[in-house]
Amino acid sequence: MAGSNNKIIKDTPGYRIFNVINHIFLIFSALLCVLPMVNVLAVSFSAPEKAEAGMVKLWPVSFTTMAYDYVLKSANFWRAMSISVQRLLLGTTITLLITILCAYPLSKNSKMFRARRYYVWIFFFTMLFNGGMIPTFLVVYYTGLIDTIWALVLPGAVSTWNIILMLNFFRQLPNELEEAAYLDGAGHWTILWKIFVPLSKPVIATVTLFTMVGHWNAWFDGMLYMKKPANYPLQTYLQSMLTIDISRYLTADKLNEIQKLSPRTLKAAQIFIAAFPILMVYPFLQKYFTKGLVLGSVKG
Repeated sequence: MAGSNNKIIKDTPGYRIFNVINHIFLIFSALLCVLPMVNVLAVSFSAPEKAEAGMVKLWPVSFTTMAYDYVLKSANFWRAMSISVQRLLLGTTITLLITILCAYPLSKNSKMFRARRYYVWIFFFTMLFNGGMIPTFLVVYYTGLIDTIWALVLPGAVSTWNIILMLNFFRQLPNELEEAAYLDGAGHWTILWKIFVPLSKPVIATVTLFTMVGHWNAWFDGMLYMKKPANYPLQTYLQSMLTIDISRYLTADKLNEIQKLSPRTLKAAQIFIAAFPILMVYPFLQKYFTKGLVLGSVKG
């Protein structure tokens, strides 16, 4: 009966019109996201004079790889890239570990964990209020983290949103699995790492993707906590390159080489190279993303 009702609804003119409008809207939204990246890619592969003249749209004009040849030889770029990779690996690992260890006890009912409600409210309070930028900076400063990789990792290591997402996913797992493990003599650590974590790949992939994108795209904290430009992560380095004269990062022996290039093509090449790693990771996690996000939010 339900199947026939759905078929009747889909055959109505209103449903067909809505479906067409919905597809048009989604295609338009996708183009708004994709076309700027396509333009950046086209500029990066275009001749310098064509890019400076604004002649490049969605296809390279006078195709050349000069900008990429220069960027891939830049020691400053690769140093910033290595700092971002370190940040990504450390930050994602620490955040994922903390999220799992916090979500597991908070996923229990009040009979098993009597203080659960108080901890939930404490975490929820941090979603509404925070100390602000200056108190956060002072904490980082007086703990001696300035100009270290830990200043980029520890201040944002705990995400209440990720904890709520994961604890709700844990709560929808069958209770029978946990009860059977208790009867076999398993403790909380065994149940967590041998049962909960293997069954939670969708939500773990979702949290991992959120965390990786957040660390990879962050630039302001690098500018805030790093006094030396040599310690900038990649996005902070790129932001500084976009807002100041690029010649400040060049030595005298490279001036002749840079004159053959365009600051616009160089910046476009660096932006695309910086975005490329996260674009490659996303397709492998995307299949878990929707499932983890939906299942992690169905129960309160």
